[in-house]
Amino acid sequence: MTLSSESSSELIHALRSDPATLPTSLFGLPGEPPHERVLLVADEQTGLKAFIAVHSTARGPAFGGCRFWRYDNELAALNDALRLSQGMSLKNALADLPFGGGKAVIIKPAGEFDRPALFSAFGRAVQSLSGVYITAEDVGTTTDDMLGMREHTAFVSGIPRDGSFGGDPSPKTAWGVFVAIKAGVRAHLQRDSLDGVRVGLQGLGAVGWHLAGFLHLEGAKLVVADVDAGRVKRAQEVFNADAVPADEIIGADVDVLAPCALGAVFDERSVPKVRARLIGGAANNQLAKPDDGDALHQRGILYLPDYLINAGGIVSVAREYRNEGDEQMVMAEVTRIGERVDELLQRAASSGLPPAREADAWARSKLVRPD
Repeated sequence: MTLSSESSSELIHALRSDPATLPTSLFGLPGEPPHERVLLVADEQTGLKAFIAVHSTARGPAFGGCRFWRYDNELAALNDALRLSQGMSLKNALADLPFGGGKAVIIKPAGEFDRPALFSAFGRAVQSLSGVYITAEDVGTTTDDMLGMREHTAFVSGIPRDGSFGGDPSPKTAWGVFVAIKAGVRAHLQRDSLDGVRVGLQGLGAVGWHLAGFLHLEGAKLVVADVDAGRVKRAQEVFNADAVPADEIIGADVDVLAPCALGAVFDERSVPKVRARLIGGAANNQLAKPDDGDALHQRGILYLPDYLINAGGIVSVAREYRNEGDEQMVMAEVTRIGERVDELLQRAASSGLPPAREADAWARSKLVRPD
């Protein structure tokens, strides 16, 4: 295995051949201070190519999941790691967790590969950081992957435990988004119940499916979209959901839009299409850039920042990692996300800032090292 803090020749080649591909810096996001650490990880034997991005350790070790995805190129993977890790710093800060922000991105190899061996190699890379970064599940990774990594590193969470909470954090993520939507509907739509509220769900993966279940039980009318036709059909059968093509869900005639797939959903092209009055979903980095949050606000659409409302999963794996509390206590902590939504809206009303800008300022005020 090779571990390097320097850019690879392939990265430099990609940057020169397509300078618009992203990013403009290998060390951080445009207009932001550099990340504390960006590690390139490669293992020729298993085909592992990964980025571990440590955005901030001001509040403690950087904690954030590991994404396993097929990217167009290495720069796209790096940019995802940079954006996701910064989002984890903001998420952990607003959740009042004693952790900083980090994220790992593994580029899914083309063709056949030995998955256990690849994640073993990644586990050794995590171990080499000696606790600066702690990993867990994210898009494309599973509890089995975490169990395999545990044989090589102690700095991993999201692992099932007998008789206690732990393991797959997606139900906790979904619950946090659910209580946030309820708070947003009450404050912005002036409705005390979700009964009859039309909710558009983009993505029916692990989190999206659990969220659909919570919403259905509350009487919401679901409109769903997913690239997997089988998931859509199942949602129609189980939740009596309406279905729209994946490329039409952003503009669906709904009260609430819940993006639960990948990021950068809202940009200058998609914002004008939104018909929902409230946006609250589990996907990370839903805004392509901060200005897109301003554009939503100007249209009278309440955007609940993803890193505020999708923190249920990190709360779960963080408490599991620290061996703190029990299922009831963790669920109570996740439920308080609804209270944070109320507080954000109060803060935004006082400051005059759009909620997304206010959330950013609030989170960054918490990114300080303890005295």
